[in-house]
Formats: sequence, structure tokens, C-alpha cells
Amino acid sequence: MSPLADKIRPTKINEVFGQEHLIGEGKILNRILNSGEIPNMIFYGPPGTGKTTIANIAAKIGKKSFYKLNATNASVSDIKNVINEIDNLMNSNGILLYLDEIQNFNKKQQQSLLEFMENGKITLIASTTENPYFYIYKAILSRSTVFEFKLLSTDNIISGLKRAVEIVQGDFKNIKISCDEESYKYIAEVSGGDLRKAINGLELAIYSTKNNIDGNIHINLEIAAECMQTKILNYDRDGDSHYDILSAFQKSIRGSDADASIHYLARLIKGGDILSICRRLLVIAAEDIGLAYPAAISIVKSCTDAALQLGFPEARIPLAEAVLLLATAPKSNSAYCAIDSAINDLDTKDVGDIPQHLKDSHYSGAKSLECGLQYKYPHNFENNYVEQQYLPDKIKDSVYYKPGNNKMEQSAASYQKRIRN
Repeated sequence: MSPLADKIRPTKINEVFGQEHLIGEGKILNRILNSGEIPNMIFYGPPGTGKTTIANIAAKIGKKSFYKLNATNASVSDIKNVINEIDNLMNSNGILLYLDEIQNFNKKQQQSLLEFMENGKITLIASTTENPYFYIYKAILSRSTVFEFKLLSTDNIISGLKRAVEIVQGDFKNIKISCDEESYKYIAEVSGGDLRKAINGLELAIYSTKNNIDGNIHINLEIAAECMQTKILNYDRDGDSHYDILSAFQKSIRGSDADASIHYLARLIKGGDILSICRRLLVIAAEDIGLAYPAAISIVKSCTDAALQLGFPEARIPLAEAVLLLATAPKSNSAYCAIDSAINDLDTKDVGDIPQHLKDSHYSGAKSLECGLQYKYPHNFENNYVEQQYLPDKIKDSVYYKPGNNKMEQSAASYQKRIRN
């Protein structure tokens, strides 16, 4: 019996869930597929997001013979075997070779495809979970179009699960298969944007659940959690519990408690809500660490990008790295306070016009309006600084930025004081 994930694999582009940025009406990949002319492509993104499915659809639309290799265990001889099939009468329209996990092929293995890509006898669609610009031979990259696949949303996955139940119902003639909304949502959330993982969990639930009193199979939250190999926490992405955990998470990092920060990260990970974690970490890096350690946000961005690329369970590692970095870093909210203070003035005061000498002077007529005439170019002065008014007249004495009491900002403050003297 074939896996449920294969049974429900879409055969038409409008049956695919997610990737609206690529296959939505009028989007680039949608236009390519509708044209029937399939180019060499590289699909880059997390597992379970539709890369293989769309490659299958592309082969069908292009009326090409579909061959699939996995670079994890394939070799040059496997590629040669595919190439030997090119002149087969069954392949008169050409071959579409889907090479999964291409990052596992070395340069020589990748080079063996080039000649046949160039003469058009093979159309290559390669997939990778790693950044293709780091792992794929440049000659192949230059002959291919790269498309980035993104994690599926909870709604996308719920739609896929409901379709799976409709399809698997055909295997149970006199038994009704059902799953409550709470369970659909739970499976979708803990799957981390991976539809294949969600479908596998649902399949396990269906085939391992005993019939109820009515002789039917019903999947409840407890069964869903057991089959997804997770335990149910008090976690609702749209409810108070979700925001309580996020609040405790940020406050623990702000309070420099590394252990509590990791604890709340673990709760969020168990909830499967990777997007909320990443967003909150970036906010914390800017709001609570800020200028005390300006490089923190760059490091956190790298960690969150890695987490989104990896997906769970591996994503927990770069997320933990980011959390511990922020929890143990010096803290400053000076940037947060400065921008909020400036916005408040715009909301509550008449701040007046921009000083005339700061206005744009790069157009004909600017001189007659006296725009930019009195501007002093700081680089023409000692220490690249000259005193002049920058704020509007009505708020010229306003102070928005107050340096935090940390090494980085105090050093910058000392420099500012020095050049002004």
C-alpha cells in the first residue's frame, strides 16, 4: 500500500497547497507552467513544501518523461543510465530529470549533466534544502532559474489534511473517517510547515485508531498528539496562552535570565510556531539589546534564517543559540525609546518645516527657492563635523536619544562629545 502522502499528491497546479508567491495566479512559476515550456530550474526550500509535486506536474505539462534520482545515494552511473534513455522512442519529447538533494553531488557529478542540459535533451529540476548559491556548481546555476519554496502556513496544511481524509475515506467503505478542527490545527501547527510530516502523522492516527461505538474512526486531540509524537501543552496560537508564553519569553531575555529564556523557548518549540519565535527574537534584538551590542541583530537574523531553512527539529539549535546570545548580552532600549519619543512628537506637536539649508538642492529652481544654500558639508571640516541646526525650528532643542549606560554607547557618546569640543 502506497503512503498517504503519495496518494494525495496533486496532479494539477491548482491542487497544490501553499507557495502562492510562485504558483498563484499570474506569478512567475505559474506562468512558466502554463506556457508548457519548462526550463531548467532549482527548487530551494524546506522539506514537505511541494518541490517534488511541482516537478511532477512540470513533467506532465511539458509532456516529458519523468525520471527521479536522489543525490544522497545516486552516482554518475545512475545519471549515465538516464542519459542512455534519451534516444528511447518513449522519450521523444525529452526527459525531465528531477534530482533531489543536489547539494550531495560533488562538482564532477554535477558537471556530468551540463552537456545534455545545453542541447535540451534533458531538462533538469534540482531540489535542495541548502542555499543553492553555496552548494551548486556555478555553470548549472547560470543555466537554471532558482525558485525559493517557503514553509507552508497552518491554513495550507489544514487544507491538505482535509483533502487527505477525503481521499483515504475511499479505503474504508463502511467506516466514516473524521477529525475534529482542534486536531487538524494541532497537527498543522506541530508539523512546522512540513505537509509531508503532517500527512504522515494523520495517516498513523487513522490506521492505528480503533473504531468507536458507532464503528467509525474519529481522531481527537489526544490521538493527534500521540501520533505526532508530542504531548499536549496549554498552547493555542490564537489564544491567551500563546501570548503569555511569548511575553514571558521576551521578559526573561530582557531580564538576562538564560535558563528561563530557554525554558520558554522550549514551550514555543513544542507549540511548533517557528514564525512567532523568529519574529520575537528579532524584535528583542532591536528593542532590548539594541545599541549595547549592535551586532546582535545580525547574528540573530542569521540564526532565524537558519532555523526557517532547517525546520524542526534541527531549528531548535540555532534558535537556542540566538536566545542565549540575547539573554546574556548587555541591554539597552535607547533606540526603542528614541524612535517612540520622536513619533510621539509627530502625533502630538506641530513640529514645523525642515530647515531650508537641509532641503534638496539637486534640481533646477532650487537655488531660487534658497534650498540647500547655507548647508555646510561636514566632511569639509575637522573631525568631519561642523555645528549647524538639523531639527526644525519648533523642536530644535528636542533630545530623543539618550545613550544607555553600556560600553558601546558610552564610547560613542564620548566620541560625540570630543568632536563637538
